[in-house]
Amino acid sequence: MIRIETPAGTDALTEFVLFHDRVYASRPARWSAFVPLELPILAGESPFVEGRRVRPFVARQGGEIVARAAAVVDSRYNRHWRERLGHIVMFEALSGTREATRLLLDAACEWLEREGTEAARAGFGMLEFPFVIDAYDVLPPPFVRHNPAYYHSLLKDAGFETEKGLVDYKIRVRPELVARWESAVEAARRSGYTLVPLRDVPASRRVAEFAELWSDTFKTHWGFTPFSEGEVALLAESLGPVGMLDLSLIAYAGERSVGVLWVLPELSGTVARAPGHALAEAEKLNFLGIGVREAARGRGVNTAMAGHAYLELVRRGARYLSYTIVLDDNWPSRRTAAKLGAEVCASYVVYRRSFRRS
Repeated sequence: MIRIETPAGTDALTEFVLFHDRVYASRPARWSAFVPLELPILAGESPFVEGRRVRPFVARQGGEIVARAAAVVDSRYNRHWRERLGHIVMFEALSGTREATRLLLDAACEWLEREGTEAARAGFGMLEFPFVIDAYDVLPPPFVRHNPAYYHSLLKDAGFETEKGLVDYKIRVRPELVARWESAVEAARRSGYTLVPLRDVPASRRVAEFAELWSDTFKTHWGFTPFSEGEVALLAESLGPVGMLDLSLIAYAGERSVGVLWVLPELSGTVARAPGHALAEAEKLNFLGIGVREAARGRGVNTAMAGHAYLELVRRGARYLSYTIVLDDNWPSRRTAAKLGAEVCASYVVYRRSFRRS
């Protein structure tokens, strides 16, 4: 018998979070559940729940969780886009759970509809990454989804359809690319831009400046939700010790901030691995997100910022680099990836379920 439940309390919510590791336990290499970040979100004790209503669901069979998801009503997203959209996040399921997944997602979507939304998006929103459709056996960059192939049939049987495509980019470090990145950084300097690592931005304004820049540069980006200062402060506190403040930066034209780069180094030391399994060099990848204000676009700020981070990562020994995920139709960003020497290495999709299907 399948039961759909809404977990509550620390133990039940921790079980929800750690179910991720059960799904991926057979992988020779996997990213583990990020309990310190995810548990407070589910418990309603995180900056990420400000302006959001979050309701977790689990499907149990034989007393064990076999599928999970959280439904989110994001008022910040809906205000920004003037939509009535719900989000399905943290979806995970064991193989062979078609009926349980359908019941789980039906319950989540019914709750979202009662909360006043018209559709649900899965795979984008509130720290969510899209679903991979080809590179199932390669470890992705930190935080990027590494779902099994069977997720697509589960989601489509539950009434979801493909809404958006995305691609991931990877770079094999080569001397000619290092020279290209050095040239991009120097060209930006000659044009009057200054690239300042976050660690060197005064702490009194670091969080506010990053949050404002990110929100402004991504304001027209499909699926975007504005970051709050509380969210940025939490990310800086959580990820600063692993290198976020050293590698991320803000670009300035004089005193005015014009670009933002969010970078994490490769974190292969934190990967859960089967005994004796060694990661390929091409799996030891950074995470990267980049934004430039509209007035400064087309002037090389983007390639200079990414080049600055790549040069530091190469100095630390990186042999492969990630430009990370880009919308299929975001051609300005895809052209930037090509200029940096990146090539498509994986494809992803975002799903949507309308509540009043024709």
